[in-house]
Amino acid sequence: MRKQHDKQFKEDSVRYYMDHKELGIRGCALNLDIGASTLSKWIKDCKSENGIQVRGSGNYSSDEQKEIA
Repeated sequence: MRKQHDKQFKEDSVRYYMDHKELGIRGCALNLDIGASTLSKWIKDCKSENGIQVRGSGNYSSDEQKEIA
């Protein structure tokens, strides 16, 4: 089963990689107990204009959003 990581964990993981580039993506991912491809994606997402995206719970916070969906 896949783990759900919150935005703070993802940002901290990218920051950890940036501070420990000598370990490489695989080494950092191993230390963080995540997959190397996952960390690589988060790094790429951080560099993008939208930043890291986090999946929602699927619940709507307002009736207006329900109508849009």
